[in-house]
Amino acid sequence: MAVALDDLLERLHVVALPMRVRFRGIMIREVALIEGPTGWGEFGAFVEYEPPEAAHWLASGIESAYGTRPPVVRDVIPINATVPAVPAAHVPEVLERFPGARTAKVKVAEPGQSLADDVARVNAVRALIPTVRVDANGGWTVEQAVAAAAALTADGPVEYLEQPCKSVDELAEVRRRVAIAVAADESIRKAADPLAVVRARAADIAVLKVAPLGGVAALLGIAAEIDIPVVISSALDTAVGIAAGLAAAGALPRLEHACGLGTGGLFVEDVADIAPVDGGLPVGDVTPDPARLAALAAPAGRRDWWIARVRECHALL
Repeated sequence: MAVALDDLLERLHVVALPMRVRFRGIMIREVALIEGPTGWGEFGAFVEYEPPEAAHWLASGIESAYGTRPPVVRDVIPINATVPAVPAAHVPEVLERFPGARTAKVKVAEPGQSLADDVARVNAVRALIPTVRVDANGGWTVEQAVAAAAALTADGPVEYLEQPCKSVDELAEVRRRVAIAVAADESIRKAADPLAVVRARAADIAVLKVAPLGGVAALLGIAAEIDIPVVISSALDTAVGIAAGLAAAGALPRLEHACGLGTGGLFVEDVADIAPVDGGLPVGDVTPDPARLAALAAPAGRRDWWIARVRECHALL
């Protein structure tokens, strides 16, 4: 979608959201929001991403701000609770922020922690939430993933292992050696060919995220080409980005699993509220609260950094 750079920059709001717990190594989540003619868009590529990768995120934000949403077939999307790599004793406090959730995604394979820490965290979640899935973010070797699968299921089932290893070949080997379903995330959103992991039969479930794939339309295009179930997940989005994820999940012809779109509970304050409905989130547009935009505005120097980044990424679209 072609949008003039000057028009885009005039519509930019850069915000810095403080987080309740460290997630992906950060305590402040910076994003640029686009107040577009047809809605709000979000450009929130993580700061370490280089322009060729970040440009997909900008394309997604432009689509949301200047385009139209697809028709939906469901109005409420079931969501999972997201449990960072916190000590087991802190799990109840984290889960309180996800009222009604019946599924929880638990971060594992955190650097500096042990498999015993992961088992304790998963068991603490399992005591409160019936369905547990785990996300290793590619942090294990094949052997570590196989050992972890056995340890994490010793006291109860696990719905799936998300991205246990980095490469497609490793995922395929883990899938052959464990009885748990394997889900692919980074192997799809960071790949030059997002469908390679499916062709290699390396995953049972595809975790798709709107922003890294370039927008709702691009995500739905990929979902239409694969024959495995899809889970729509957040890239630590604000409420604006979550709305795009909900739109994608609402438009999927088939949705068999809870989606990872409840990460707003990780922020101390968001730019808008999306009220949960019995463990789900409603599909619909989101408009940031002007007072929150002002209160959460990033410092001038950081705003300048994001403007420069938008310029770099826009040139690649």
